[in-house]
Amino acid sequence: MSNLDTFKQLLEKGDDNALLRYSLANEYFKLEEFENAIEHLKKALEFDEGYSAAWKLYGKALTENGKNSEAIAAYEKGIHVAEQNGDMQSVKEMRVFLKRLEES
Repeated sequence: MSNLDTFKQLLEKGDDNALLRYSLANEYFKLEEFENAIEHLKKALEFDEGYSAAWKLYGKALTENGKNSEAIAAYEKGIHVAEQNGDMQSVKEMRVFLKRLEES
């Protein structure tokens, strides 16, 4: 059974939370199913708006799906959240992704 199948089963059982939604999104992202990844990342961020890693992956999924203006907004919000959390590695990474988007 794949990780995706395992996570989907957990969701079907009602184990809905930010980490599970992030995990589902990450698996969909790996499969280049960006719409599904975006959907689950939105849910993850509804559960926990302070989830730095979810903001970073959300920005990446939006970028891969051609939604650059939404990705810029996600990275800006994610950078703010990560700074508040003291997650400086995520801040650095999202700034790089944001700069690339703004220059394209």
